[in-house]
Amino acid sequence: MSPTERAFWVVAPGAGEVRPATVPEPGPDEVRVRTIRTGVSRGTETLVFRGAVPQSQHTAMRAPFQEGDFPGPVKYGYLNVGVVERGPDELRGRTVFCLYPHQTGYVVPATAVVVVPDDVPPSRAVLAGTVETAVNALWDAPPLVGDRVTVVGGGMVGCGVARLLCRFPGVAVELVDVDPARAATAAALGVEFAHPHDAATGRDLVFHASATEAGLRRSLELLRPEGTVVEMSWYGDREVSVPLGAGFHSGRLAIRASQVGMVAPARRSTRSYADRLGLALELLRDPAFDALVSGQHPFERLPEVLPALASGNLAGLCHVITYGE
Repeated sequence: MSPTERAFWVVAPGAGEVRPATVPEPGPDEVRVRTIRTGVSRGTETLVFRGAVPQSQHTAMRAPFQEGDFPGPVKYGYLNVGVVERGPDELRGRTVFCLYPHQTGYVVPATAVVVVPDDVPPSRAVLAGTVETAVNALWDAPPLVGDRVTVVGGGMVGCGVARLLCRFPGVAVELVDVDPARAATAAALGVEFAHPHDAATGRDLVFHASATEAGLRRSLELLRPEGTVVEMSWYGDREVSVPLGAGFHSGRLAIRASQVGMVAPARRSTRSYADRLGLALELLRDPAFDALVSGQHPFERLPEVLPALASGNLAGLCHVITYGE
């Protein structure tokens, strides 16, 4: 067995701690990775921290290398960037992304890591899971040339979708959020910004990522007749009312779910999970994504950082965790 590492655990809803973790020696088809950055997923990960994963979703919500069970104790997370210390020659010394929790070092199958392009810095590379989610949504409902598209919810996922959308020819993109501070983020991403009350209507496509009932209602209101809302929010154990009266049927509106747990049907026969993640890392060559990285803290402070993120006392988008290098 290799020397003891350290890992962050949610020990009970609303409480976390750093615990020792003993990592095995790598086998012939495995890699030993030293973590240099992890990212905190403000949506899903704070729901896990609050113990808000519904019983019916405990299996579906498991992370690839999760230990323990919901609501806790559980070791959860999936935005990990590290350097391969031991493994196949073609991977040794390379910076890689892995869907691994917050832990100082770990061993996984070599097939579980994806090489980060040399021109993508580690703190940006932690966004790979976020951009992968955005890629899947655009496979679920791609815009047509010249479409008018709105993204409701200026969090990590919404901003990721907005940045990819603005690269489609002739597509007009508006990011909508209740927080006026997101206007600066939208400008950095190259898209328009509006408060929900001032958002443009008559939209062909709306991606909803605010995880609020009000955001979903407003998304439907922004559509043109026969337009589509792509619902990307994860509500955990909260019930949400959807206004299916008024003009929903006469306007022939559509609500489509998008979730990253499976490759979108449009590409499922031709793209693997690794292909999708590799594409996300290639797209992160774009320095505009640095606008999503809004703070960093050392690993030892995670037990106080996650409560602050879950309560909203710590603002910003992606919080990066550093590992002492």
